Amino acid sequence: MEDHRLHTPTIRDLTQGGIFRQLITLALPLMAISFIQMTYNLVDIIWIGRLGSKSVAAIGSVGMLMWMMNSVALISKVSAEISIGQSIGSRRLDKASFYASHTTTIAIILGLFFGLLFFLFPHPYVSFYKLESGIALEAAGYLRVIALGLPIMFLILNFSGIYIGSGRSDIPFYFNATGLVINIVLDPLFIFGAGAFPAMGVKGAALATVLSQGVVLLLFISHLKRKNGLLGKFQFLIKPRRTYTINILKLGLPVAAMNIYFAFINMNLARFASVYGGHLGITSQTTGGQIEGITWNTSNGFSTALGSFVAQNYAARKIGRANNAFKYTLLMMGSLGIVVTLAFVNYGEAIFSLFVPEKTAYEAGGQYLMVLGFSQLFMMLELTTQAMFNGLGRTTPPAIISIIFNTLRIPLAIVLGSRIGVTGVWWAISITSLFKGSILFIWYMMLQRRL
Repeated sequence: MEDHRLHTPTIRDLTQGGIFRQLITLALPLMAISFIQMTYNLVDIIWIGRLGSKSVAAIGSVGMLMWMMNSVALISKVSAEISIGQSIGSRRLDKASFYASHTTTIAIILGLFFGLLFFLFPHPYVSFYKLESGIALEAAGYLRVIALGLPIMFLILNFSGIYIGSGRSDIPFYFNATGLVINIVLDPLFIFGAGAFPAMGVKGAALATVLSQGVVLLLFISHLKRKNGLLGKFQFLIKPRRTYTINILKLGLPVAAMNIYFAFINMNLARFASVYGGHLGITSQTTGGQIEGITWNTSNGFSTALGSFVAQNYAARKIGRANNAFKYTLLMMGSLGIVVTLAFVNYGEAIFSLFVPEKTAYEAGGQYLMVLGFSQLFMMLELTTQAMFNGLGRTTPPAIISIIFNTLRIPLAIVLGSRIGVTGVWWAISITSLFKGSILFIWYMMLQRRL
């Protein structure tokens, strides 16, 4: 049964209207959401940095795992964005509602499984980094608290994907912004203590994050369950149907596998950083990665918007609009990439010192930002091109390119690290980013001729 009710208060039709305006309207809240999620971590680092670089290394090691968990959550999030976007583009709101129920069910199952796993067994993961015993104990305590919030995180990302696929990226922005404000208030209270609040150190930072994200989840549920809820108040937990589940896995698994593997490779690179550079090496990579996230999240916001835009227009047989949106996005991201490269290469130490004020730490971190600065433009090219593939429902090519060149980072890091120390690990990351962005773009240009 077809449903033509697209001009409802909860759904935005991206197949009509000005392309640039539609992209900006969709992308700005997504960029803001990405910055909000990044700011959660940066706020933690800013406060924890006052406890010392060893505490920063403790939460940084767990941050690598949270990156992996975010990657697993993409199974439901990305498939929700694509399947719901394409269903709306083909005027099938009934299918969009079924897909929303299925992705939510998958998010619940995955979140509960991983939350329980890392709450019960934090030490095997922490031991991977071969940290000093005091740092390892601090990291395990932090992980155990963060694990309680994993089901919440999986659901937040899934609900965000549902709204993004419906063209309503503004709603997740409002909810996540509320959570960030709560986290900013709770962080110093729980970390250092004040009045009735005892000082909890890194565990306090974890608890502040879990509580603030709990508020975000409640806001999503309240909005979805109201009278005129998104996609007709779909069910959160259902018995999955074979056809829908297979399509969700087909869309989400390649993207998730690519990002999970990416996170796994970076966990190993962080280990090399620890071997070659001690706790300053892992502090540089994890904190520097959060700072680099400023450009990554900006690009990812536009990339996600472009993917949703392409999904609706491809299903509506308007590939010309999709390609024009690709050109606009490339122009904007290219301009940003040049600015960021100049900032990281010339002012890396000054930028890093804003987060970790120890001289030895910001000198090492400045080296990280300088080396990674040379690859920022190509990272943006990769993310933008990946969005085109995702919107077309062809999520496998970006996964292939990513897995091949991320794998090459390990032997390259070993070779360069053994010769020039921890800086060699950074060059392994930067060089492979250059190849990933270039080759994926060429692949899409070849595909475009056949569409």
